Amino acid sequence: MNTQQNRLQGVKSRIALAAAAAGRDPRDILLLAVSKTFPAERIRTTFADGQTHFGENYLQEAMEKMDGLADLPITWHFIGPIQSNKTRLIAERFGWVHSIERSKIAERLAAQRPLRLPPLQVCIQVNTSGEVSKSGCAPEEVMTLARAVAKMSNLQLRGLMTVPEPTNDLRLQRSRFESLAVLLQQCVTAGVPMDTLSMGMSMDLEQAIAAGATIVRIGTAIFGERAVT
Repeated sequence: MNTQQNRLQGVKSRIALAAAAAGRDPRDILLLAVSKTFPAERIRTTFADGQTHFGENYLQEAMEKMDGLADLPITWHFIGPIQSNKTRLIAERFGWVHSIERSKIAERLAAQRPLRLPPLQVCIQVNTSGEVSKSGCAPEEVMTLARAVAKMSNLQLRGLMTVPEPTNDLRLQRSRFESLAVLLQQCVTAGVPMDTLSMGMSMDLEQAIAAGATIVRIGTAIFGERAVT
C-alpha cells in the first residue's frame, strides 16, 4: 500500500478500535474525508481506495473538484461557514450540509434546493466550547432552530455538528462531545427526530466516538498536513 492507503486504513482501524471500546458497531460511524486544500487527484486516489464521502469548506474550490471528478459517484458534504450569496450553489451541488447556524440560511437552502434532487441532508452547527470567534449557534438556541429547520421542505434535518476548541485534555474533549449528544437527545425527546452527531476530527475522534459520534470528519490523518488552511 502507498502512504495515503496506509493512512486511510489507519483511520479506519482507529474508528474500529474506538467503536469496540465504546461497545458500538463501527458500521454505524461514517468516515468523512475532509479534502479541503488538497487537489482532485488526491480525492480520486482516495476514492479508488474505497472512500466515497468527502467534505469541503470552500465553495469555489469544491466546485472545481466536483467538475473534475464528475465521473465518480462521490457524496459531497459542505462543512464550512455559509454566506447568504453562496446558498444556491451549495443547495444545487452538495448532498449534505453540516454548518447551518441560522434559520435564514436554512430557508435559503430549502428554497433553492432543486426539486429534481432528493432533500438536502442537513445538520445544525453548535458552538459547544463558547468561543467568540467560532461558528455555530449557542446551545440554548438549538431547540428553536431545530424545530424551524425540521419543518422546511426540501431539507431533511439529520442532526447536530460541532467543532470544539482544540485541547489535549481528553476529559474536556469528551465533555464537549457529550454535551452535543445531550442536546440531540433533548431534541428527539421534544419530538424533533434526528440521528446524526457530526463530531470528531483527526486528534480527537476516539473521544467523539465514545460520546456517540455517527460521522467523524478526518482530514490530516488521511491526507497529511496542509500547506495552507
